[in-house]
Formats: sequence, structure tokens, C-alpha cells
Amino acid sequence: MEKEFETAELTVGVVGLGMMGCSIAACLLMAGHPVIAVAPVPGDLLTAGDRIRGHLEHSYREGLIRVAPESLWNRLLIGEDYGALKECLLVIECTLEDLAVKREVYGKIEAVVGADVLVTSNTSAIPISILQRETTHPGRFFGLHWAEPSHTTRFLEVICGDLSVVEKGEWLYRLAHCWGKEPTLVRKDIRGFITNRLMYALYREACYLVESGYATIEDVDRACRNNAGYWMTLVGAFRWMDLTGVAAYHNVMKDLFPTLCNSTEVPKLIDDVVRSGGRGVANGRGFYEYTPEEARLWVETFERFSYEIRELALRYPADVVRRQLKDPPGPTTSQP
Repeated sequence: MEKEFETAELTVGVVGLGMMGCSIAACLLMAGHPVIAVAPVPGDLLTAGDRIRGHLEHSYREGLIRVAPESLWNRLLIGEDYGALKECLLVIECTLEDLAVKREVYGKIEAVVGADVLVTSNTSAIPISILQRETTHPGRFFGLHWAEPSHTTRFLEVICGDLSVVEKGEWLYRLAHCWGKEPTLVRKDIRGFITNRLMYALYREACYLVESGYATIEDVDRACRNNAGYWMTLVGAFRWMDLTGVAAYHNVMKDLFPTLCNSTEVPKLIDDVVRSGGRGVANGRGFYEYTPEEARLWVETFERFSYEIRELALRYPADVVRRQLKDPPGPTTSQP
């Protein structure tokens, strides 16, 4: 994509500095933006700076950025003052999945930014068409659905609500390429957007298989790792069916679909975990049990993996075949 943006001249606001808000802020800094980061929860100010600085320093060590982290850090302003957002051309809300909380935050944002400033939400649960009705200018409101860790993944969904001006969404889509993303523009709002609808169908079937005694939690995880986990970094569902035989999938669907779980209830398996206070690695109790050392190592291992898989994935971008058609690799010589 041709260069269209001078990110150094485009200040972006991030409201909400939990785990994902910090990685979003880091991603924007790495792309060259000045960033105004506002913490609606004062306690987040105790950890946000260290988190963001840590992301920048780790990304520098891994070669994601080549400029000194300190120079990027100097483009960041962290605080509680919404008034600082008046300099922004784009604001990303990244707060709790609670409509009342978001409504209050939008009011504070709109009180200080101009009517032409784009306001977006990192929600993954509330439809954009509902959220934008809580704003004064719904046409400039969009969803920006990120994945954690936001500064390493290629994933981003740009979601239009019923009242969004699609041309502004297309502008966001183009800008997202500056953030190291291969974004998707969702032109028609639907709860869960694209990836969550796909993934939660998988989560539901995974719970069903365990609850019904067909497999253990370990079995299901192993199957995901060694099948879909093997090819999904290169291709998506439709390209995979093309590569491996569309007719076979058509044939299997006729008999398999009637047997899949279609319950509208939260699975008992996850309900029991949450009701008993389990929060996964955060407190050592989830679908698996973790010692503090195991939990720490899983978090560190996932972080290390996210950098390494990114490096591999960038060698196979979405247009990898188109590039080869345009510029075929030279002939190889066989060894005697």
C-alpha cells in the first residue's frame, strides 16, 4: 500500500490502560504516532508506564523497531486528564465491557474533541451500532477490534455501525496498515464481528466434546494445536478448503452439521470454572491448574511465541502468491 499518512503528525488517544490498552499504545508509538494515554481507572497509572516501556524495549530487542525505545517513549503522554485528548485526530476507547462505563467515557471524550475526530471502541462484545447511539456524532464512531498482544499481531477488525460513515471506516482501514496490520473492514455490524463468531463456535464445540466425554481438555487443545494451529497462520478457512478439496468438505458437512452443538447456554464447563473463582493464569485456576511458577512461564512463553510467530508470518503475507506471480523467484540449481 502506498504511503498515505505521516504518522508523526497524527496524534492518537488511547482511553483505558489495562493490559490491552497498553499494548495498543505501544503499537501506535511503534508506528510513529504521538500518543495521549488516559487512564479512567487511576490504579492503572501505577502499571501502565512500565508495561508500555517494556513492550517498546522488548520489541527493540526483537527487531520490530529500529529506533531507540526512549525516542518513542518521549512521544507518549500518560495521565488522567481527558482535556489532553483535544490534540488527537483519532481516539481509541479501551475500557470495561460495560455500557454504562463506556457511555460515561464517551461523554468525557466528546466534551473535548472536535466533531471531525474519529472515536472508536476496542469492544469485542457490544455491537458498534449500540455503542454509537451513546455518542453525539454517531457517524464518526467505529469499532477497532484488536488482538492481544496488539503490538505484535497482524490482526485488526475495523467495524462500521449502522450509522457510521463508511468512507471514514475506509480511512481507518488504510491507516491500520501503518500499524503493521492486515486489517479487515467489517462493513455491516454484527455481534462478535468476524473472528469472535468463528472462535466462539469453536469454544462451544470444545466445551461440548469435553462435557460429553468424547475427549479431555488436553485432547481438545492438542487437536487444535496440531490441526488448525498448523495452517491458520498461512491461510484462512476458505483458502484451506480450496487447498485441500472443496468437495470433501461439502460431503462431510451434510452428515456432520446435524451433530454439532447448537446450545445457546453458557457451557457448564466454563461456568463451573468462573463460579468457583477461576481466572486462568491470573490466579492459577482455570481449565488447568497452575503453580505461580507455571503461570509466569506460560505468560512469558506466550510473549516469546508471539514475537517468533510474527517473524514467520511476515514471510507469508496475505498476498504472498500474488507477489510471486509478479516477481517469480529465480531458478535454483540442483546439487550434484
